Amino acid sequence: MVPQFLLDLKDWISQPWPWYVGGPMIAIIMFILLWFGREFGISANFRVMCAADGAGEFADFFKFDWSSQGWNLLVALGAMFGGYLASHYFIPNDGDMAHVSAATVASLQNLGMDYQVGHVPLVPEFYSWEALFSLQGILVIVVGGFLVGFGARYAGGCTSGHAISGISALQLPSMVAVVGFFMGGLVMIHFLYPLIFK
Repeated sequence: MVPQFLLDLKDWISQPWPWYVGGPMIAIIMFILLWFGREFGISANFRVMCAADGAGEFADFFKFDWSSQGWNLLVALGAMFGGYLASHYFIPNDGDMAHVSAATVASLQNLGMDYQVGHVPLVPEFYSWEALFSLQGILVIVVGGFLVGFGARYAGGCTSGHAISGISALQLPSMVAVVGFFMGGLVMIHFLYPLIFK
């Protein structure tokens, strides 16, 4: 039998946390990283993994001391396993992990996405091998994936690296990159997405 205090703790962790709790927690982590001279970023882990697997023999970009970035790999693993634990063991009592507003649900449905409570919004029959080789699949998954990878490399970091680490270090290029991320997202969802999935 599970002790009551553990059940109460689970319920407390499972509830939606307000911004004034999550925000300061991110700020504290960033302060600690900056204090120790570290920069956070998820996409940097791809370079670390390639370097660890010997990619330095083929490209100078991967010739660096990858073992000094082991802490960042642990952050990525922690995010992955933390997400798994949260989605499987810390589901709120109402079963809705996302708490998506009614206006957002209506907007997703207008774009042709099927939203079900607690699930990722889906374009009907989009996530399949047949859909991958359709025009829409090639544009969104293949071309979009390439652009995301190219953009993260060209911008010197991903959204988490620039928006969280770069801005907290008061780096102007990170601010420019974040503005670009948001502008690209707005252009995609308001102009390109309706054209691709009309």
